[in-house]
Amino acid sequence: MDRRQLLLAGMAAAPGLALAQAAPSAPNLNLVVPVPPGGSVDLTARLLGEHLPRTLKQNVVVQNQPGASGSIAAAAVARQAADPNTLMLVFDSHVTNPLVYANLPYTLRDFTPISRLLSFPLVFAVPANLPVNTLQDFVALAKKKPGALNVSSAGLGTLNHLAAELFKMRTGTHIVHIPYRGGVPALQAVMNDEVQLFMGSWVAIGPHVKSGRVKALGVTSAKRYSVAPELPTLQEAGVRNFDVSTWIGALAPARIGAERQRELHAAVTQSLSQAAVKATLAQQGLEWVGSSPAEFETFMGAEAQRWSELVISQKLTFG
Repeated sequence: MDRRQLLLAGMAAAPGLALAQAAPSAPNLNLVVPVPPGGSVDLTARLLGEHLPRTLKQNVVVQNQPGASGSIAAAAVARQAADPNTLMLVFDSHVTNPLVYANLPYTLRDFTPISRLLSFPLVFAVPANLPVNTLQDFVALAKKKPGALNVSSAGLGTLNHLAAELFKMRTGTHIVHIPYRGGVPALQAVMNDEVQLFMGSWVAIGPHVKSGRVKALGVTSAKRYSVAPELPTLQEAGVRNFDVSTWIGALAPARIGAERQRELHAAVTQSLSQAAVKATLAQQGLEWVGSSPAEFETFMGAEAQRWSELVISQKLTFG
């Protein structure tokens, strides 16, 4: 019997194996990312795209759907109610968008919480040629020249916008807010000296600090940042009651069922909590959190309450 005959005989003797090979593959998992490629949210998506197939036994298709501070992607996912094969990464704007925009085509009830994944502070960045070297210098300059300094954000209602409003309120400064269409152009505006302040992620800002194109003066969290421990916190610099960190989480459409929710939670947390993955994230200043779906839902509710007070007091609601 030649080699071809032996192979055919083996296949005939193992019909179960032949059927398994012929069975249709599992459907793809569509991982929706509400930002353009690049940055901390997209990095998280790429890591999930690499590791989720091994835990879920599904191929993962990463779909970047940027725009309107994440609400375009959120609206699309909300329309996929009961679809068990759609997953979306979200960040702080998922909670703040409903606070500042009156006519969003969805509510937070249109989603199934999976897990809060990562947390990290914002970095207080200014142009390299701005004549300040400390947070105190910046506050003094802003008070000396009210209305002369500009602060950029990734869009109206984003966390870096609200953090800037909170900073102005806490320091009694008048700095003009200029919204951009995403974090990349908002940071580019600082590098081009079009604005004098941007508070964004270390993933985006860090390389430009190292190259000397921008200066980092501090971080927005209550404690110092592991990847840049030399930077003081805003509280240390005298900005009272300032503790702001952004976060990344995972949601699915509504009505996917409790069993699928458990499967997605287990797969996502297993993928990102591996030691090697956590080390990669930590190098970028992204701290692994991990939470149950219930804990994530409670956290989002608390964040909504916290920022609604600022939105109301500063009249930041838009049509």
